[in-house]
Order: sequence, then structure tokens, then C-alpha cells
Amino acid sequence: MANTSYERRGAATVLRITRPERRNAVDAATAAELLEAFRRFEDDDEARVLVLTGEGPEAFCAGADLKAVAERAEAFTGDDPAAAIDEWLDSTPDGPMGFTRLTATKPTIAAISGWCLAGGLEVALWCDLRIGTSTARLGYPERRWGVPLIDGGTQRLPQVVGMGRALELILTGRIVDASEAQDWGLLNEVVGEDAHVDRALEIAEGLAAFPQPTMLSDRRAAIEGAGLPLDQALALEAELGRDSIVTGVLGAARFAAGEGRGGEGAGV
Repeated sequence: MANTSYERRGAATVLRITRPERRNAVDAATAAELLEAFRRFEDDDEARVLVLTGEGPEAFCAGADLKAVAERAEAFTGDDPAAAIDEWLDSTPDGPMGFTRLTATKPTIAAISGWCLAGGLEVALWCDLRIGTSTARLGYPERRWGVPLIDGGTQRLPQVVGMGRALELILTGRIVDASEAQDWGLLNEVVGEDAHVDRALEIAEGLAAFPQPTMLSDRRAAIEGAGLPLDQALALEAELGRDSIVTGVLGAARFAAGEGRGGEGAGV
């Protein structure tokens, strides 16, 4: 039985974790399906935005399936625990949650309802944007059990909310509600119950309608430039922008002719 579903909706792909009985927690089989779905999205030139969500209102994703992890505990505490751990980590080079050590070449949106915890929050942070309902609850409760963040959570959270707030969540394991998450910038928008996927798809259609070369090169410059010294980041921006300058020049000509004046066509 599949643990995920993959659906094309217009210019978007909706990738859904379908384990509501486990709060959409991810075991090894689910991680493998997520990785396969990510590669399918990347290979589909007509799919311009990935919307990632969970089945049902209770949870986006509660992280790694701790029941499945517990089944490994005997090997991790056996005669050669280091070897057992190395074997497990080597089996998930793209991230234990599936694809969290890879970077999408196209925009990604997390549509969140309910619990978004541990590895689930790391997956949501992997996305470019996060849309949540008022029931969204986000945090790293695995701090209580000594489980480390190994799906990008220590690196992406500071980029989204700043180091001070990131360290608060990383160190304390505190869970924030939707309102506080929006105040922090952890959620880009809070919407009504069951409206998170529809709003993500609405944004996706808006993004898909923009000229793609410049949007994608600007996105890439922002992502790859983060953390670089400013002179290197500016050089990267210039290099990537040069590749799509024709699109920009034609767009400027359309603007000069009257298209897009007064904010028409701006925003999603």
C-alpha cells in the first residue's frame, strides 16, 4: 500500500503523505516514495511548482516514525552500534526524510494543517513557502528524546526566522502555534480550516504564470547565495541573471508599452 500520493493539478504537483493513522510520520518506505516523487517532479517540465502536504487535518507530518526507529534500537545498541548507525545513514544519503539534502530547481510550497513536528518541520523548511491553517503547530519536540536534527533543520530554520529564534526552538523543543509562527515568518500565511492546499495551489498557479527563466534564476541566486560572502553572492547573481537577461529585456519592453502598470499581474 502506497504511503504517498502524487497528483498533477494544473501547473502544480501535489505530493501528499498518506499515513494519517501515524500522523503522516515517515518510515523508510515512505522516505523512499518521497524521494521517487521528488525526482518525478524534477523530471516533469510541465510541473512548475511542488505542493507538499499531509493527509487529513490532524497533521502535516509528525516527523520520522519513531515506532520504526525503535525497531532499529537493538542494532544501534548491539555489539557494533557505530557500524549499524553508519549503515543506516549511508542508506539515506539524500536525507532520512527522503530528499531533504537535495535542492529543488523549481518552487516548493508546504501546505500545513495540524502537527508539523521534528522531521516534518525540517521538510516544511525545505520548502520555499509555508501556508498553514490556524491549527498548525510547529516545533522540534525530539529534543526531549535526544534525537538530533539531521534533515536540514539546524541550517534552514535560522535562515527563515533568524538565529535567536531558531536557537530557541532548537534548544528548548518548544512548539509554536500558527499565529506565533506567522509573526516569526515561519508561516507565510495562515488560512482557514481545510483551505491550505487550495491556497498553495492558487499561489502555485500565480508562480507558474510568471516568465520562468528569470524567476528560477532569481530563486537560485537567493538560495545559493545565502551564506556566501557578499562579493561572491553578487557575482553569482550577476552570472545567473546574465543567462536570463533576454527574458528581462523583453519584459521591460512590455512594461514600457503599458503592461503591468499599477501592479497589474503582480503578486499571487
